[in-house]
Amino acid sequence: MTSTMSRDFLPTGGRIFTSIPDLFFIPEFVFGGLVWMLVASAELVVFPNPLGWVMFVSVFCFVVTTLWFFIFLCGANQSGIWPSLDVGYHFVAVVFYLSASVILAYVTLLRATIQFLQYGLKTYRLDIAAVVMSYVATILYFIHAIFSAIRWKRS
Repeated sequence: MTSTMSRDFLPTGGRIFTSIPDLFFIPEFVFGGLVWMLVASAELVVFPNPLGWVMFVSVFCFVVTTLWFFIFLCGANQSGIWPSLDVGYHFVAVVFYLSASVILAYVTLLRATIQFLQYGLKTYRLDIAAVVMSYVATILYFIHAIFSAIRWKRS
């Protein structure tokens, strides 16, 4: 007896560009990469530096999201475990990015007077942009996690 239910748990190939939550892969790349570049361009490095966690989170999420994207693109995500892995990864990414965003905002606030007096307004603006991009990346990963959880519950 054949089943009428499809075994396609997750989209593959070009369908990842038209399905929610997989549509969020590209903005996650962009904003995660911007956080990485903006934090790396900071001229003021003081040890011990809590921005190491921010760099770890942005690079880790960028690399894993890239791998995740190619797994989805190649169609290697068709077993029953992938929807729960998708939810789990995006939940971890949200927690990581939220913690990194709070740390980045706090360090930017603490370094505001030092940066403004020694390095001028340009470095401070780069740090503010990194904070904003970090929170945008957090929101994108959160939305992706919510829609992945909805898809997981339906599968």
